[in-house]
Amino acid sequence: MKYLVTILFILMSITAYTQDKKWTLMDCMEYAVKNSPRRSKQEAQNSIYHQNFLEAVGQLLPSINASTSASFNFGRGLDAETNTYTNINSFNNNYNLYSSLTLFDGLANVTRVRLQNVNKLLGRQQLEYTKDMIAYEVMEAFYNVMYNTERVKLAEQELEESTANLKQVQRMMELGVKGFPEVAEMTAQEAANKYNLTRQKNILIIGVILLKEKMNFPIEETLEIGDSGALDIIAKSDQTAYNIFEHSKTFLPQALVAESAVQVQQLAYKSAKGGLFPTIAVEGGYSTGFSRYMDGSEYSSFGYQFKNKMGRYVGFSIRVPIFNGFSRTAEVRRGKAQLIITQAEREETLQKLYSEIEQAVADMNGQVDEYYQAKKQTEAMEIAQKVNERKFSEGLISAIEMHTSANRLLQARAEELNAQLKFQLKFRLVSYYKGEPFVVED
Repeated sequence: MKYLVTILFILMSITAYTQDKKWTLMDCMEYAVKNSPRRSKQEAQNSIYHQNFLEAVGQLLPSINASTSASFNFGRGLDAETNTYTNINSFNNNYNLYSSLTLFDGLANVTRVRLQNVNKLLGRQQLEYTKDMIAYEVMEAFYNVMYNTERVKLAEQELEESTANLKQVQRMMELGVKGFPEVAEMTAQEAANKYNLTRQKNILIIGVILLKEKMNFPIEETLEIGDSGALDIIAKSDQTAYNIFEHSKTFLPQALVAESAVQVQQLAYKSAKGGLFPTIAVEGGYSTGFSRYMDGSEYSSFGYQFKNKMGRYVGFSIRVPIFNGFSRTAEVRRGKAQLIITQAEREETLQKLYSEIEQAVADMNGQVDEYYQAKKQTEAMEIAQKVNERKFSEGLISAIEMHTSANRLLQARAEELNAQLKFQLKFRLVSYYKGEPFVVED
């Protein structure tokens, strides 16, 4: 009984921890990278690349085959002993072991090994790129949830303030200081704030669902996010986009994937050209057998025949491609065209990468200015709101002016929050381009 209570206590503790856990940005990204179906697909593809590599290596090794056959001959047939025709029913059993090795094929097989080896490297780079994209998509969704969470808090705060103002106006109307129009205006403001709070909560729910989707997180389970690790300093980048780009080409997965894809097509083109050369091969083997007449006559034992009928052979062959319906030349031309396409795609990838880096740096630097301007605006609006609240209590401004002032403050706070979170997102993206990974796996 004691052990049962202990186990139940441990299970309840684990459940409580899971329910109360607040997921940080890093928690979300690590979970998504580990559980994404896209990662599983790429890992399976990498397994195929590895098998293709082993198959290519196997083409360089000798092929060894064994075969056996058994036959009954009824009526006229060839005597295995005398090599003459006879009319006696007989039984024949043959065994063969043979091997062949390609000595030269225009280096096509060697090139295929190199090609598949580069494909393995390409697969690892594609896996890293896939993980990076998963992490970035989760990061965007996470910051979106953070923003909407704060918008809900701001909406709740605004509703509390409008409710308090409504009570104040109602009390002032009872005292004869305010009239019904002010009460009606404050009632309308409270209703508008309730609607805004409901709307912000619905937006937050949709954002959490999107985050769960990006993480491949169970939809039915609760996901509560925590701190994203706010930055202590909000400042502009001290590096130009071009310098970041030149450095990033040496390690960013998308740049490495584009370069490896070109290498793959170069080797494929070279392998296709190797098919135009003659193929020289050597082959050899052993053969033996057993035979007997089925008329009851005496015959040599299986062991004796197996040993004494054994024969060996070795030979060389050369195959020269002369005409095969343009298939080899067409393969060479396709390989050359595909190489040109892949080279063009590499240039497009690098150009797109430079554009993304330049835009990310510009966005980050722009968000610095926006954040500090928004911060100043919020501070000014807060002072103005306090003044307007005092004026309103003294009857110096109308309810409409009070409502307008409150909305302006809410908008200023939302803009400051938006600028701060956008800077964090762009800062992490620029850091990634500089060489800092989104997620570091053990």
